[in-house]
Amino acid sequence: MSIHVSEPGRPIGTRLPEVFRNRTVGDVTELEASSALSNTHNEATDAEFQQAANSGRHRALQQYGTVAAGERKEERVYLPVSEIASPAQYLVSATATMTEAFAMMKDNAVHHLVVMSEDNVAGLIDFRWLLSWIHENPNEADTQSLLNMELPAFLTAFPETDAHQLARLMLAHRLNAALIIEGSSGEPSGIVTSTDYLKLYASSRQQEGAV
Repeated sequence: MSIHVSEPGRPIGTRLPEVFRNRTVGDVTELEASSALSNTHNEATDAEFQQAANSGRHRALQQYGTVAAGERKEERVYLPVSEIASPAQYLVSATATMTEAFAMMKDNAVHHLVVMSEDNVAGLIDFRWLLSWIHENPNEADTQSLLNMELPAFLTAFPETDAHQLARLMLAHRLNAALIIEGSSGEPSGIVTSTDYLKLYASSRQQEGAV
């Protein structure tokens, strides 16, 4: 499945690539002459099409789980990133100040926040980026909101994206986290970080040591 990089930008509206958004399924201008219009379905917003596509993805994941049941995760040729990502995520409004965002990270002992502009995903920020800005602008942290900032680039992927491929792109772009987006809704469903990969391979080394 696709992996995309959203370029740096202000958190206005959604910064998700088009493929992750909850788009309409068709357009009457794209219909072939041989395709008959249905009186009971709106081809532009056919919910049954979305449901069938989602069930296909889930069915593929179930089949994969059956085949790979006896393999260790780090040794699997294909590993869905949903198997190592953390479902826990903390959302912060784009209108929050830098100080408020920092306090949320500190209070919840997390290093990443998903920035939301109303109901839209507008960015992903980490502790290092936030701390660096506050260090350089200590007198503005209480008044400067995320809405007026150019947020850093961030990676987005589907739950069924291959974790190995995602790791390579995280390294290539020098990003230590990626946001997992649920394809059916366009909403964030988890975060995978470099720490999750370290835990994966550290646990495999412990198993080898025990053997």
